[in-house]
Amino acid sequence: MTTLAEWHRRALEATGRVVSGIAPAQFGQPTPCEEMDVRALLNHLVSGNWWVAPLVDGRTIEEVGDRFDGDLLGDDHVAAYQASAASAAEAFEREGAMQRPVAVSYGPVPGEVYAGHRLIDVLIHGWDLAVATGQDTTLDPALVAACWDVVRPQLALLQGSGAFGRPVDAPAGADDQTLLLAALGRGARS
Repeated sequence: MTTLAEWHRRALEATGRVVSGIAPAQFGQPTPCEEMDVRALLNHLVSGNWWVAPLVDGRTIEEVGDRFDGDLLGDDHVAAYQASAASAAEAFEREGAMQRPVAVSYGPVPGEVYAGHRLIDVLIHGWDLAVATGQDTTLDPALVAACWDVVRPQLALLQGSGAFGRPVDAPAGADDQTLLLAALGRGARS
């Protein structure tokens, strides 16, 4: 049985392949996240990844402060993403990380809840980046299923959080990827 930490790592790897396909000339292109272009969304992912280790280690948002604000991509966005992804994956894979209370902005919550939210963020924003940069937008069906396992029990909460776009209608007979994307405010693209 694959653990949530393993699904999170797989999502990081899948999104990492998309990040590797982004050319710096594409940084200014719009994404499905209306307020962010490619560079801003990629920076958001890298920042989110860097937050994982200190929060899982028991630090508060106030203790971390503004350490992960501003440009975290530097001149090598691929290396920046890979380093942040490795840190996040390792933090969730530590013994006891899934049970440890994590002081996130909507918490504290068990590490498992935080890992689930990071899984959603990484997978969906990876799709956003693929759309924005003209890459393959097909998500691994197993990752889609794992993401749905996290999303379903808290769908109304996630949709009301403002972190995702408004839900959109999915076409009749839509596959799980299209349904997931639609539930999280993304139009059906493949």
